[in-house]
Amino acid sequence: MNKLKIALASDHAGFEKIELGIKHLKNLGAEVKDFGTYSAESSDYADWAHPMANAVESGEFPIGISLCGSGNGINMTVNKHQGIRSALCWLPEIAALAKQHNNANVLALPARFISEKETIDIIDAYLNAEFEGGRHLKRINKIPLEK
Repeated sequence: MNKLKIALASDHAGFEKIELGIKHLKNLGAEVKDFGTYSAESSDYADWAHPMANAVESGEFPIGISLCGSGNGINMTVNKHQGIRSALCWLPEIAALAKQHNNANVLALPARFISEKETIDIIDAYLNAEFEGGRHLKRINKIPLEK
């Protein structure tokens, strides 16, 4: 089995939960790269989200996890990248479906609205889910804009 590689990014509001997530992922044996932020000091999510999204989009990392206060800002930012399918998830079931039906390659979390336990449960549900393909593949292939 290949070692799981995960890119992570958050702003100040997500800092504590991303640190929790990094510890959990390392305990699972994953290789992680934290694109920032590196403290709870106020910062702009886009400064960290774009480098993480670039790493996922380029294939350096197959998946990413992002956090900000509501999850919306960082989710919108990473979804500006054509190769990103980021899903904002606040329940494990939503995270599993994001992978199963949408082949989400970035999991966005609303740090201020989920507990530490929910953070881990959502990450685990996302990681344990597999893309179902089939009818869903046709749909996700229509997401990127044609140039």
